[in-house]
Amino acid sequence: MKVNPLLLLLLCCNALFAQISGKLELKDIFDLEYISGPAISPDGKKIVYVRHFSDIMTDKNLSNLWIMNADGSNNRPLTTGNHNDTQPVWSHNSEMVVYKSDKDGKVQLYLHWPDNGNEIKLTNSVTTPGSVSFSRDDSYLAFSMFIPSRKKQPAIQLPEKPEGATWNDPPRYIDDLKYRADGSGYLKEGYSHIFTLPVTGGTPRQLTSGDLNYGSPVWDKDGKHLLFAANLHNDREYEPNNSEIYRISVSTGTMDTLTTRKGPDRNPVVSPDGKTIAYLGHDERYMGYQITRLYLMNSDGSSPELISGNFDRDVRNIYWAKDGKSLYFQYDEKGDTKIGSIDLNGKVKTLVEGAGGLTLGRPYNAADFSVSSNGTIAYTLGGTQHPADLAVLNGKSSSRLTDVNKDIFDYKKTGKVEEIWYKSSFDGKDIQGWIVTPPGFDPGKKYPLILEIHGGPFTSYGSVFSAEIQMYAARGYVVLYTNPRGSTGYGEEFGNLIHHDYPNHDYDDLMSGVDEVIKKGYIDTENLFVTGGSGGGVLTAWIVGHTDRFAAAVVAKPVINWYSFVLYADNPAYFAKYWFGEFPWDNPEPYLKRSPLSYVGNVTTPTMLLTGESDFRTPIPESEQFYTALKLRKVDAAMVRIPGASHGITSRPSNLIGKVAAVLSWFDKHKQ
Repeated sequence: MKVNPLLLLLLCCNALFAQISGKLELKDIFDLEYISGPAISPDGKKIVYVRHFSDIMTDKNLSNLWIMNADGSNNRPLTTGNHNDTQPVWSHNSEMVVYKSDKDGKVQLYLHWPDNGNEIKLTNSVTTPGSVSFSRDDSYLAFSMFIPSRKKQPAIQLPEKPEGATWNDPPRYIDDLKYRADGSGYLKEGYSHIFTLPVTGGTPRQLTSGDLNYGSPVWDKDGKHLLFAANLHNDREYEPNNSEIYRISVSTGTMDTLTTRKGPDRNPVVSPDGKTIAYLGHDERYMGYQITRLYLMNSDGSSPELISGNFDRDVRNIYWAKDGKSLYFQYDEKGDTKIGSIDLNGKVKTLVEGAGGLTLGRPYNAADFSVSSNGTIAYTLGGTQHPADLAVLNGKSSSRLTDVNKDIFDYKKTGKVEEIWYKSSFDGKDIQGWIVTPPGFDPGKKYPLILEIHGGPFTSYGSVFSAEIQMYAARGYVVLYTNPRGSTGYGEEFGNLIHHDYPNHDYDDLMSGVDEVIKKGYIDTENLFVTGGSGGGVLTAWIVGHTDRFAAAVVAKPVINWYSFVLYADNPAYFAKYWFGEFPWDNPEPYLKRSPLSYVGNVTTPTMLLTGESDFRTPIPESEQFYTALKLRKVDAAMVRIPGASHGITSRPSNLIGKVAAVLSWFDKHKQ
């Protein structure tokens, strides 16, 4: 691979600069840690959590399990080593923890007894077990696992090659609508099935069979049945969101269908008395954004009831309270991830604010939590000045229990983050945003500005730490990030302001945000820059086709041609149906009108394209089309390809470093 000397110079200069000034440098990305998956024991006494870290020598993201008392005392590692230990789950008696680990080279299930440190390896499977559930008496586990299909007679018959001959791999024959997935590549032939396994180990027993995919199972209270969500409909390939909840007998394999409505039904959770099942979903309306609702039904599937109908936010991650009179859940609210409770009449009470911090790269809202039988909540604590740490809510008192990045932030300064609200110039809608100023910021000086745009588009940024944005601030840029129309956490109406109309007036929301920051008087208006990834890449490409106010742009992993995108992205049954409503050959006009490529003739802004070479969500030909069009027009353009990277890019720490270094090099190059 040809190394760009400008990037090497930037890395070297950045390291020297940071050592002198105490500001963050690119290599600090390898030193950042964060917490996820806090699992509090049912008795409320101990918390097991996942501590994420990186290895600079192998360029890997790694994780171990740690354990502490719920009051924060006796914090210690439960596992060690340069591998990935994840997804801890407590037994109901609070004596055992099952988790997944690749410590032996492939991901398997392990069972650990925290009181004495004993541990056994439960599985030795060819493929990776899925999410695990303990039976109520803690004697069995249930999980799903992918099972490869038996090899069929090849569809393409080839002649036998001579002995000792070296031929290419045979042609890959594909006859499925969905044949590849971002992060997984070309899908292997096979299906996900449900298994049970005694906690004493042995051979997992397969309960389901056939050419169908079964979801992660949870035990019913009786220990004789499992609940799971799956799309078993005949048209599942073309209606991927139409899942149902099923109940299967462990002894006979007999299945009952508990839900029947059109739309996704998923995440079944059994009440403490076993009489009621809570689950999530919505009625299918083929809208771009549809609120995830909470429902209840009897254990036999009868009398389904919408509980959260008056709550205009997505309900996620549900747990029953011990008395069965309410449920705990998390939700996003105007840039903040919260944990609340909802009673059986739909009344919501907020319990925790400021959860989050699970995304190191960009400031997306994401959090984990769990609840003990006594109502103590363990959760990931977010914040603009640090990635996720561990916290607990005990009664009405919240406590932060870890500070895993204290070694860095004790002497390295981060940019200050200020929340702002402003009006969109299009229709006066209230738009939320955040301004990040460089360390040592002086409002009397002038600073270059970066507008950074989130993806999705149906997602949200928030008041959480972002390594990317902090690196931009450390380089001396003021950064603005916002939640324009279409963002989640503001209700279904706001999210669907871009339904079949994206991109369009979200552009006005973003430009109004830039104008709002300029009013503050400390922005150098000759040095405005813009970047964004995925949906933010779409909007960045749209912006440079509609204005020349920016000195340079970096369009990361974009869609620039909707006509081509809906036919080769990794979810072909979804994008045309939900985002356009018609196929492009039936009505090409909306596809062309909403494609940034249609406006490339207007672009004069120096523009870099940046995408992972293994991205199957917004495949790199999207970037290549825009790059080539710019070059043919003799616009100052460059293309950065991240080898082996999928859509998220950050599977390796060096990928995140490379992305930030590329953005900074392009913007520094084009400063006026």
